[in-house]
Amino acid sequence: MSNSPSTTTQITEIYTDGACSGNPGPGGWGTRIEFNNGQVHELGDSEANSTNNRMEMQAAIAALEYLRDWQKQSGQNDTITLHTDSQYVIKGITQWIKGWKRKGWKNAQGKPVLNQDLWQTMDKLNGLDVRWQYVRGHAGNPGNERCDQIARGFSLGRQPKLAKYCAAGESSSKASKFDEKSSNFSEKGDISPSEALGLGDAPDIDETDMTTDANSVIASGSSGLSRSTRVMQIRDLVETLRVADEVADKGYLISSSELADLMDVNASAVTSRGEQWVWRNWVVSRVRREGNQILWQLERVD
Repeated sequence: MSNSPSTTTQITEIYTDGACSGNPGPGGWGTRIEFNNGQVHELGDSEANSTNNRMEMQAAIAALEYLRDWQKQSGQNDTITLHTDSQYVIKGITQWIKGWKRKGWKNAQGKPVLNQDLWQTMDKLNGLDVRWQYVRGHAGNPGNERCDQIARGFSLGRQPKLAKYCAAGESSSKASKFDEKSSNFSEKGDISPSEALGLGDAPDIDETDMTTDANSVIASGSSGLSRSTRVMQIRDLVETLRVADEVADKGYLISSSELADLMDVNASAVTSRGEQWVWRNWVVSRVRREGNQILWQLERVD
């Protein structure tokens, strides 16, 4: 960081987001760092061929890199909240990563963890001073909306104007270390919020929005059932999860209606969730369309 921070200036909040025009396809990510003096510092970049999850992760990594560099120069050491609308990032860095490391970066099926390179980088930068906070995408949160605008702009090849932190007395054109690293940052081709919204892949959806699945039915509706009936329901659930594990292990592609049957939800609850999301122990990814059917793939992550 080429400009020395004031001892009274501190980072207050961080927002990150990723986008992909196709999944895989051209990707972009955006990061927004907010300070207690009202200033913001924004980062972003693109990749020619990526996935939405990798872009979400890259945005978080850039945020952590900036935070660590800032801490070295400013001495700030209080807890910072990092907001992301990616359940994949939140659950991966706070839950799944412990098992991955214990198993030598293998998932439950003994296969290499997807995006292992980025997970390892994020793990090195993460710490107890980072509070990971889920924020619902496209719900009007200004920090999240701005990062979405940046990410989608880069994914579409239209590089947004990025706000830059400036120490007292410095010109706003003074570049930081991150500007020097990302030589493709420019002010040309800024994309408006109205253009950005609705383009690219669909946002992650909170699991609590889903129609209730078999497990929640058991939890909410079993109080009046006999023990033997409840045990039978649990056995049915275990069989459902075993089938899901086999689908993931074999790499089978299943249709939206088949996936809905497996999850015990309406088909619309599957298709409305976007291109990549988390269900129980699996990341569910939209692969392609064949005729009138959308085909999905499951990957075990814990």
